[in-house]
Amino acid sequence: MNREISTEMSVRDSSNESKVIECFQRRFSAWTPIINKSLNKQLFQERVSLITHWFDLWSDKQRKEFLLTILQNCSHSQLKFIKDWFTEKIPVVKVDFCTMLPRFISLYIFSFLNPMDLCAAAQVNWPWKFLTEQDCLWRPKCIRLGWFLPYDPSDNEYGAWKRHYIACVATLDWLTPREASAIYGTLNEPKSENEEQEERQRERCLRRIILGRLALHKRELFKVRPPWMSGTHCSTVLKSRCQLQIPQVIKDHIGLRTALEKQLVLASLEALPKKKNVSGSRSYPLLSNKHFPRVDHKYGNFSHSVQTSLVLISSWIPAYEMVLDSVKTGVIPLVYEYTGLTLESLLLLIEKVLDGRKAQSIGIFSGGNSREINLLQGYSIGVENLLTPEVREFWEKLGSCVATQEEGGHVDIFVPLAASEAGTKVLSQLSRLTGTMFSSPMGIATGSYQHILSDWLGQKQGTFPPSIYFCDHKLQTWYSFTEFLEETLKSVRKQLRPHFEMLQRNITGKILGQFMFDSLSLASVLANQETAQVLADGLIQLSKEKSENPLEYLSYFLLKKSSKKNKESDEHFISTTLSLSTKERNMKGDHSQDKMTSISEGDLKLEVLVNLERKLQMDLAEMRTRIAGELLKSERKYVQMLETVRDVYVTPLKAALASNKAILSSTDVQIIFSDILCVLDLNRHFLEELTGRLQEWGPAQCLGEIFTKFGLRLKIYTNFFNNYPIILKTIEKCREIIPSFRAFLKRQDKTIVTRMMSLQELFLYLPRRFEEYVNLLYGLRLHTPADHVDREDLTTAIKQMKRYIDYINQLKQNVNRKDQLSDIERNVCGCPTLSEGNRFLIRVQDVAQLRCCNEEVSFSLRLYEHIHDLSLFLFNDALLVSHRTITHTPFERTIQTTYQFLALVVLHRLLIEDIPDSKYIKNAFILQGPKCQWICSTENEDKLVWLSVLQSSIRSSIEKYD
Repeated sequence: MNREISTEMSVRDSSNESKVIECFQRRFSAWTPIINKSLNKQLFQERVSLITHWFDLWSDKQRKEFLLTILQNCSHSQLKFIKDWFTEKIPVVKVDFCTMLPRFISLYIFSFLNPMDLCAAAQVNWPWKFLTEQDCLWRPKCIRLGWFLPYDPSDNEYGAWKRHYIACVATLDWLTPREASAIYGTLNEPKSENEEQEERQRERCLRRIILGRLALHKRELFKVRPPWMSGTHCSTVLKSRCQLQIPQVIKDHIGLRTALEKQLVLASLEALPKKKNVSGSRSYPLLSNKHFPRVDHKYGNFSHSVQTSLVLISSWIPAYEMVLDSVKTGVIPLVYEYTGLTLESLLLLIEKVLDGRKAQSIGIFSGGNSREINLLQGYSIGVENLLTPEVREFWEKLGSCVATQEEGGHVDIFVPLAASEAGTKVLSQLSRLTGTMFSSPMGIATGSYQHILSDWLGQKQGTFPPSIYFCDHKLQTWYSFTEFLEETLKSVRKQLRPHFEMLQRNITGKILGQFMFDSLSLASVLANQETAQVLADGLIQLSKEKSENPLEYLSYFLLKKSSKKNKESDEHFISTTLSLSTKERNMKGDHSQDKMTSISEGDLKLEVLVNLERKLQMDLAEMRTRIAGELLKSERKYVQMLETVRDVYVTPLKAALASNKAILSSTDVQIIFSDILCVLDLNRHFLEELTGRLQEWGPAQCLGEIFTKFGLRLKIYTNFFNNYPIILKTIEKCREIIPSFRAFLKRQDKTIVTRMMSLQELFLYLPRRFEEYVNLLYGLRLHTPADHVDREDLTTAIKQMKRYIDYINQLKQNVNRKDQLSDIERNVCGCPTLSEGNRFLIRVQDVAQLRCCNEEVSFSLRLYEHIHDLSLFLFNDALLVSHRTITHTPFERTIQTTYQFLALVVLHRLLIEDIPDSKYIKNAFILQGPKCQWICSTENEDKLVWLSVLQSSIRSSIEKYD
């Protein structure tokens, strides 16, 4: 038994050993085990890596043979998989659309080509030739010219209409103008042979003179100008042998040629066309009316005998489209660009709009404050620069466009100049300069535009200047939602501007303004404003009282408000009735009684003067008290806003940081909020001083001292404004990379506590507050007597605040200019670095680049060909020339504009030459740099405006270069 058992065990062991040996043999054999999946996968990967290694060692020919063998052994599904893989990895970019699109779409595309382009397209390939010779393309072209086929083509025949078009064109008789005049005659009387010979000789002489002067001009430029992009003033001088021996002589020579070049540039500026002179003649040809439609044709026909009103609306005004849509019918609106215009070009636009007429009144709706008018960028008109020659000439000529004071003419400035002494001086000087009455609002400007509806200085009795030009309800809606509307209109302009690109600016603005008013539902806004205000007051009172029955309390509050309003209206009616009856009784008593003879006439005059002086002093004291109260009220609101930032944002973030559940790191919290917390401490202390001073308020109390001390501690604000860009970038960076901070801002931003504003929008209150300080201080000083102790301190405080506002505006201007230059560098392909020194953008002008077809003829007979579209970016020290390309988006009306860099020319080396208007060309001029020359043409009246701005910039650049 034991022997049998041992024998059996040995057999089993041998069988197991044989199986193991068989598995190892199978592993290294060509057969892959299917049952064992892990081993199968491992063997497959090993063999793939082995084949890949062999493939790397093979030559190119061997690789191709291997790939061909593999592809031949593949099935249809495997080949389809390879095709899909190639399509995904290497997409087809160049496909003949004729072979891909349906035939009717291809024919529709070819229908936009002219006959010459169709013939050129027929030479591309056979599918294009077949499509471009179809009768449906050539039949309309022949019928339009009156060429009909004398037979009906058969069904299989194509190209008959094309052959007929070519045959008709080949038989056309084309005559030159002289041949046509010789055969058919002209409208003018025929000239004799002697007159024709004299005219030809005169033309030859003129050509010789012009060519000689051009050759002389080019020789002088060649002597003076340095080589393009050489960086030297004269390469010929640098190559002189005497350079090392007499360097001073070379320097003198270089300076002489630089001065000569400057004289040439200035001479080219003087030769540019000017606008109308005083006598009414023009130094530039008149523009045709069919090319330049008058403004009054768009806004209604106005007779020359009827005096109209004109309102100037600056593009700097927020949501100016809605202001434009508020203009009444019969008033001529003129929207002008705030940036990139000069006073001369603005005056040219005004004269073109009026077209020789005099306006009954002119309204100026622009930016500004209680001291000056921000009419254009770089032209803040105040007491200091009002009498400069350029500004004085502008106002004198503007006054000549208005009817005389005897005829009722006046100029209305929608800037609160009457709220300060400096502003009233500006108004009085303007009245003396022009002999015209000027009016302005007397309300205090605290950053909003509600001063427009206040009392006006210089207004006629029974007239309200805003009602002359604007619809009151639309204007009221505009200034109520100015800030929010401007943010909304940014996206609206971006979406709708491409659709209105061909329309004029005024029409575009009116359409956008009407669109915004329709979207606002103006009727419902006006109807619900008062109700919303009463409900807000009731809710605030309810939160203070903490009533157990809120609905009952709120209904009682609304009933009380309604009864109070009715009572006030009844009291007003009763007081008006009583005053009228008293006046009637006094008039009857005057007729029944004799005059008093006991009081002498001198005593009466003295008593009147004393009463008048007393009343003026009381009015001054009352206005001063009102302005001081407004100052305290606005300061309390400002401090509440700063406390909102602390309570809503800083306190929760610091609490999370202390509980080891930090939303932001301590460093980020310090960067974002440290400066504004210091500002809060400063203004809380300032508010305490103001409150203590106003609690004991009287006519002799002073506020200028407090503001003077406050102005000495503005270094805290300086730290905030210097770090302002870093603060905003830190907020955006943390918002992107920290989800918890993003969720925190989503919870806290735009709530009732933050007045529906975000954290970044709350920071905007800080720079605006200084404008409010200055305007309130000007109003306070205006109603402070000259012998008051507080007057000198108020003047010192105003100077401090103005100096700090200039600092803030400079920071803001630097940021805006840097962003503008960055956008240009990004949009212009191949553009060099523009952010150098104090460079900033002045104006962008789109022009057409032309090419002269025949330079040998006189200027009046030259023909020009449009070859490219250019965009000229004018900076304060250089001119960037770029090639503009417009591409259309499929299935949409929007367009995309791309720019290609061509050249960058410094202004003090740029020559400008005017091309007079002729029947072949309009609004053309020549720009010549050191190496390149561009013949350009603008649309409509943009030429004179552009040349005026360019001329002013070149002069400024030359003065700066000197």
